[in-house]
Amino acid sequence: MIVQLTPSWILTDEHSASSYGQPVLVGMATGEAYGPGDIIRAYPSWSFAPASMAVERMTKTTRLAEDEGFFVDRFINFGK
Repeated sequence: MIVQLTPSWILTDEHSASSYGQPVLVGMATGEAYGPGDIIRAYPSWSFAPASMAVERMTKTTRLAEDEGFFVDRFINFGK
């Protein structure tokens, strides 16, 4: 599955960095993948934070279908 969070970021389990169906956050500009605990700066105006927090922030302005919402929740809540 691929969920377009913003024009710059997707959440997917189709990237080679995904393991056992666990979604990863992928930057469209670089193709680099991040897990929920990786510290990133999603945009220059944002502070450094775990990728799970960045995804949570991105979804505040993104309409998600029900299955996409569950997929995003799997990423945000991984390990909790």
